This record gives sequence, C-alpha cells and structure tokens, in this order.
Amino acid sequence: MFRTLGMLIIGLIAIIAIPVIWGGRGMLPLLHQFPLHLLVVMIGMIFVCWYLNAAKLRVLLAGRSGHLTRLQSMGVIMAVEFAICATPGGAGGYLTLIAIMKQRGLRPAETTAVFAVDQMIDMVFFFVSMLLVGLYVIMTSIQLPSMKVLAVPLILMAAALSALIYAGRHHERMLRHIAGFLKLCHVSGPRRRSWMRRILVFRNALRTTLKMPRHLLLQAFLFGVLHWLVRYTVLYLALYGLGHQVNWGYTYLVQMVSMAAGQVTLLPGGAGGAEFTSMFMLDRIVGHDTAAAAILIWRLVTYHFYLIAGIPAFLLLAGRPLLYTLFKMRKKDVEALKHEHKS
Repeated sequence: MFRTLGMLIIGLIAIIAIPVIWGGRGMLPLLHQFPLHLLVVMIGMIFVCWYLNAAKLRVLLAGRSGHLTRLQSMGVIMAVEFAICATPGGAGGYLTLIAIMKQRGLRPAETTAVFAVDQMIDMVFFFVSMLLVGLYVIMTSIQLPSMKVLAVPLILMAAALSALIYAGRHHERMLRHIAGFLKLCHVSGPRRRSWMRRILVFRNALRTTLKMPRHLLLQAFLFGVLHWLVRYTVLYLALYGLGHQVNWGYTYLVQMVSMAAGQVTLLPGGAGGAEFTSMFMLDRIVGHDTAAAAILIWRLVTYHFYLIAGIPAFLLLAGRPLLYTLFKMRKKDVEALKHEHKS
C-alpha cells in the first residue's frame, strides 16, 4: 500500500514539475490569460465522459448486477477511473470494479467478462481511429516526428486484436493449454480445478455478453466512441484557449502516443512518459511555453480532476471492500478494531 502511495506522490510531482521546468517563467502569463470559462467547459466535458462510460457499463451489464441507476453507474465509473489514475499501470481500476460489482451480487469472473468486452470495444475504436488518422496524415501536409509514431501503436493493437480473435475461435484448445501449463507448474489438483472453474465461468459470462442483441453491442460501442472523442478534444481546447488552433487529428495522435508512452514508466497516470512525449510532439509546432502550458492544463483536467472528483465515489463505493482485500482482514476483524478504537 505504501509503495503504491509513494509512486502516486512521485507521479503527481512529475506531472506538474516536468511542464513547469520545460516551460519556465514564460509559461506563467499564458496560464494566467487562459479563459476561465473554457476551463469550466473542459471540466464539464469530463462529466460527459463519465456519463457516457456509465451508459456503456449499464448496457454491458444488462441488468446482471440488479437495478443500476444512471447516478449509481456514474459513481462506479468515477471510482474505477480514480483507481486507474491512482495505481501503477491502472491496475486498481479492474480490482475496484470487481469489488463494487461483488457487492451487487456479480461474481468476479462475470465482472471480468464485462471488463474484457469493455476493453475490446476501446481497442477496436483505437485501432480503427489510428488507421483513419494515419490515412489523414498521409493525405494532408501534417509532418510527424517519425512514422514510427503511427506504425508502432498500430502493429501492437493489430497483434492484440489478432490474439483475441484467435483465443475466441480456439478457446477449447486454449483451455487445454492453460490446464496443461498449471499442471506443469505443479499446481495442486484442487487449486487447479478451482482456477479452471473460474476460467469456465469467465468464458460463459463472456459468451453471454457477446451474445447480447447486436443493437445493444452497437449501442455500447457508440457510447465508447463518443466518450473517447469528447475526452480527446480536451487537449485541442487547451491549445485553442492558449491562442493556437492546432489540427484536431494531430492533438488526438499526441494524446494516443503520449498515453501509450506513459505506460512504460509504470507510474500512476503514465506520469513522466506522457509529459515528455506530448511536449516533444507539440514543441515543434507551438513552442516551449505554449506546449508546457497546454500539457499542464490537459493533465489538470484529465488526471488531477479525476483524482479529486473520484476519491469520494471510491471511498463510498469501494473503500471498505478494497481495504479488506489489501490487508487480508475479515470484516469482523475490522469491526473489532473499530470497537477497540472507540473504547
């Protein structure tokens, strides 16, 4: 726990310090002159993103977690995205979703299936959008630092999608391979059977989700598309507010590449990698000062605000269940500690 907290603090410092050092004093007048009403609009766009993601979650759950209102589903998304921003590699988001859904009677394997379909939707969107952006870049006069900026993410996403398609078509063979691997690792019989049961539950839940009516899957996909289009307009508006009307397609590409680079640092929120990559790609177009100011505003809205607004939802919906998981404590043990503290 303390290691994760330490990495979060390092990440928070890096996200602010890197643009400040890069932009220097010349960045301060730009931040001072940034239109306040535009910042309010950008924060409002984040609420729209949460609403769209919540709508997608409700469609994918299809009532399996009981009646989930729009407000409740939005709270779930805020809690999950807080955990994604607060943990290395965003690993906490998946665990948070499992903890919240478990309270609503959904088994972890079923939640994992919903989460997997959600990630598939995002992956398909990113792959198609990167292809379209690549075609747009080729057809226009946009100059990239290197064509690797487009080629590497496309190759990685194509490989991931190919692996998913292969696993879907040959899942029986994959299950046999997994069982053989567990036996090879000398996993005991009871534990091996327990893991295989969980995998089978996941497979069945995934099938159920993917066999939803096509119009519902299309609806979930459209919610995902709208979410990312709104989310990836924030940097464009940050630059616009600073007096630079940069091509939207290029700002989209900057965010895609920088967030991918941020995963390499393993710090919460992709700290460090996202800042260096985005400033490298923007510096050549708008200059040091504007690039640094735009990145600072962008990260303030899409990272710091996620933490500030998400922590109440996280504590309300997932705080205690995750506390039990982190400290391996039973509920009665926690209640006993509370009683001792009060007395």
